[in-house]
Amino acid sequence: MMRRSVLALVSLLAFSYGTAASAAPRVDAALKAAIEGQQRSEAHRLRDPARHPYDSLTFWGLRPGLSVIEVSPGTGYWTEILAPYAKATGGAYAAGVADLDNPALSEGARKGRAALEARYADASLFGTVRYANFGPKSAALGLPGSADLVLTARNIHNWLSPQGHLDKVMTDFFQVLKPGGVLAVEEHRADPRPQAAGASDGYMSTAFVVAAAEKAGFKLAATSEINANKRDTKDHPFGVWTLPPVKRSAPAGQPADPAFDRSAYDAIGESDRMTLRFVKPK
Repeated sequence: MMRRSVLALVSLLAFSYGTAASAAPRVDAALKAAIEGQQRSEAHRLRDPARHPYDSLTFWGLRPGLSVIEVSPGTGYWTEILAPYAKATGGAYAAGVADLDNPALSEGARKGRAALEARYADASLFGTVRYANFGPKSAALGLPGSADLVLTARNIHNWLSPQGHLDKVMTDFFQVLKPGGVLAVEEHRADPRPQAAGASDGYMSTAFVVAAAEKAGFKLAATSEINANKRDTKDHPFGVWTLPPVKRSAPAGQPADPAFDRSAYDAIGESDRMTLRFVKPK
């Protein structure tokens, strides 16, 4: 009952969006309500101080009524916010997830997609979440020019290796966005040191990410330090995955090492990240 009441409040606040005096900074009350809503998991809520959901989404230009596609949403940190927000404000939310048409898709990836769909199946909470196949050989994310905003958070390093399909991904994003549409990017930042070969440690240089987006036709519109973390030394034994939330204590694929001293890495917190807004030219 509490969840339904919270989402009713989101709807009410969305209706009143923009009624404040024009001289004051515009506050997206519907977005704040979605962020504070009871539909969110405690695990995701605990990450808010590191991920800055309100500031990040408003920087990227989220507003009521937009059609948003999030690519590779993971456990659904942003899904828990964006889907109810879209439901309340007359927008649409879609997730680009494991490509079921790819015969080489692993069973683990298939199960992961099924689990995500089950988790966000309650339309009374999340509205109608659409799912699109996404991967090295997937078809378009949607009709050309059908989306207002595409979001990719901490994923770009995954598209360099082993498949190496970053150019395809950026082209997919460009094609599905409307002219004037936004590509929203959050990524682990290697700067000021050089990017490792294949971004093997998970960190990428800002210049590399910008060049990849511009190659597809995007223009860099703005950068932000919202998700900067000066404590991140970027020299961790198991790459960025040594830090929270993954907290890796052994090489990938090996059992966790109970003797590994996590104290220094937990003190750093989540990674230093670039936050970028690209625009598809009109």
